[in-house]
Amino acid sequence: MSRDPVTNTLLSVRTAVGTASCLAPRAAGRAFGLDAGANPQSPYLARLFGVRDLALAAGVLTATPSARRHWLTIGLACDLADVLSGIAGTRAGYLSKTSGVLVTGAAISAVAMGAIALRQAEAQGD
Repeated sequence: MSRDPVTNTLLSVRTAVGTASCLAPRAAGRAFGLDAGANPQSPYLARLFGVRDLALAAGVLTATPSARRHWLTIGLACDLADVLSGIAGTRAGYLSKTSGVLVTGAAISAVAMGAIALRQAEAQGD
């Protein structure tokens, strides 16, 4: 199945972030300004997030053309939830402003890419 460049970029980012979160969860957290040392459970949470991103990428990569929109929609919903979580965490004060901007900005970027990818899939008749 052919994919547009935005979908390919989204899948590459999901795979990279997912792999990093699973294999090096503390370093992945630091990249988003999170303090893994202050929360000893953070590697566990990072791995949960990483597996989710890997599953979303694998779903799109392995889906039949007719199921690809379904997977893109699920990913878009997850990314919207990430935006809301970033905003909530920043407002509540358990994310620093820097971390809040990094995690929310990354999620907003994923929402934008996901929306474009979904629109492209619909245009291709998937």
